[in-house]
Amino acid sequence: MAYLAFTAWDADTITAAPRPVADPIPAAPTPRPRLSALEWSVVALAAKDPLSSLRTPGRMAVAMGALFGDRRRSALADHRLEALRRIAVLSRHQGYTVAPTEIRAFVAAGFSEDQYELIVDSLRAATRHAGAYA
Repeated sequence: MAYLAFTAWDADTITAAPRPVADPIPAAPTPRPRLSALEWSVVALAAKDPLSSLRTPGRMAVAMGALFGDRRRSALADHRLEALRRIAVLSRHQGYTVAPTEIRAFVAAGFSEDQYELIVDSLRAATRHAGAYA
């Protein structure tokens, strides 16, 4: 509850200039999203993977792989790098229309949404750049 002393009112108090308010503390600049060299190599390798590399093979595919040799790329052993590979494959094929559940899984693996945007933007730039020379 606030208290105001009414007896302290005088002409000086009423006409006094307002005290300057201190400047708010400027927000610290947000760091730019980054990926390590290993993570960029996973993104580069995933740029060649088809969408089918994200599906788990059925019994028939496993049997055919055992008979004729498995040509399918297996998932990465590190769950964090596998989440990165998945989002890179999806981003290459779908751009910014990746399912929200996939983005949440990517963030749950320890990445940020800014890193997701960095991956999509870099894959789009690489696609445009490659298309200029084709």
